[in-house]
Amino acid sequence: MKRYWLLFSQAVTVLLAAYFVVATLKPAWFMQPGETPAVALFQAPSDRAAASAPGSFRVAAQKASAAVVSINTSKAARRNPHSNDPWFRFFFGDQDNEPQVGLGSGVIVSPNGYILTNNHVIEGADEIEVILNDSRRSRARVIGTDPDSDLAVLKVELDKLPVIVLGDSDALEVGDPVLAIGNPFGVGQTVTSGIVSALGRNQLGINTFENFIQTDAAINPGNSGGALVDASGNLLGINTAIYSRSGGNMGIGFAIPVATAQQVLESIVREGQVTRGWIGVEPSDLSPELAETFGVKSDEGVIITGVLQNGPAAQAGIRPGDVITRVGNQPVQNVTELLSKVAALKPGKAVDFVVRRQDRTVTVSITPGVRPKPRRVQQ
Repeated sequence: MKRYWLLFSQAVTVLLAAYFVVATLKPAWFMQPGETPAVALFQAPSDRAAASAPGSFRVAAQKASAAVVSINTSKAARRNPHSNDPWFRFFFGDQDNEPQVGLGSGVIVSPNGYILTNNHVIEGADEIEVILNDSRRSRARVIGTDPDSDLAVLKVELDKLPVIVLGDSDALEVGDPVLAIGNPFGVGQTVTSGIVSALGRNQLGINTFENFIQTDAAINPGNSGGALVDASGNLLGINTAIYSRSGGNMGIGFAIPVATAQQVLESIVREGQVTRGWIGVEPSDLSPELAETFGVKSDEGVIITGVLQNGPAAQAGIRPGDVITRVGNQPVQNVTELLSKVAALKPGKAVDFVVRRQDRTVTVSITPGVRPKPRRVQQ
């Protein structure tokens, strides 16, 4: 009897083992018609990860992160001229002469070692150190800066540099997903996600030339100069500023479009500086009160309230009270647009301006000059 029981138990064990193997390798043999097969228990790890991360931005993050760097700066402390005076030390104590340090981010945009960042990240720095995502470190030198756009170009001498792919910021639409990559608060490289909240933000008082991408992707101190990328990991902008009452992220961040950054980069690398057009006028947004004051019959364009004597506009015949409606073939609606379009003109090359003068329209050919260096000179 024991022998029969032993044979029975062995047979059951073999049948159960066979069932388990077949059910694992060929689950379809045991499914009812129309039933969907479950995920195999022995699915490859990469397949399981892909199946568990729908809508993941990891490919974009991995593609772009390698080209985003951390930037450490140091500035020698300014010694107080009275620090050797005993009475000064008695009342104020020994002044701290430790160097000032700062941090920010940057983006490698060329295999030759060119890096885009914000001017305010490296402004006044005596030493600049760049730290790559692969932990390599290098001293960087400043190739050129453009305070009017708050951009700067650095260069490092390293081999086999990862380079970000430039995207098309002009094709952006509100609602498009974006990632912000940088080194916030010096904690290390961080990726945050969000959407494009608005386009063409200006009149914020941040830069002279403003045409910001607004995003709700978290941007914090240390992110300045970092990358704003699309869902494919292509560069859309250089993260620049945030709107905040506390100093931290409140869901409103601003980035300089890559189209602007690329123009600045090419000008600095080619000429060592950014050269912009200038016509020498004082413009104002057109209002009913100004239109009535100057006797203008127009409801669009930018009114000129002052003209610099012997400037390009004055030499071409522009007068106070003229309303500029077009620069070349591009319409202008406000002062910011006029400022940007005139700045984009090539000095020395005449351009037609369409002007509304009282009740008639005239075309005036103006040859722009070079924009003066001071930031606050009126356009």
